[in-house]
Amino acid sequence: MPTRPSKELETFDNPMAERDYTIRIEIPEFTCLCPKTGQPDFATLYLDYVPDRKCVELKALKLYVWSFRDEGAFHEAVTNRILDDLVRATQPRFMRLTGKFNVRGGIWTTVVAEHRAPDWTPPPPVALP
Repeated sequence: MPTRPSKELETFDNPMAERDYTIRIEIPEFTCLCPKTGQPDFATLYLDYVPDRKCVELKALKLYVWSFRDEGAFHEAVTNRILDDLVRATQPRFMRLTGKFNVRGGIWTTVVAEHRAPDWTPPPPVALP
């Protein structure tokens, strides 16, 4: 059976849940449809997150992202929806999703949406010489 798009986001246990660390994922082939024209919109999604107990499984993430290919959505709405779904699945300490949409009519759109767990404080930055 061929692989199919899916709205199911699988997770796995964070192997280092006691440590704050950042996972960065670049998704260069995101597509959805313009809700006004029906034409395809293309974007690169950048996901940065500090996991708590769960991490998102990459193949499931790929199939989830693929599931938007035939859906009409404004850039702002789809970026926030994806963030909400990822937060619901993984309950991260921190998560940022950046959608950098390709030019359309001479206009580039970048949407940045964030989630921060209420009880999480980021560690102070380390200044290196």
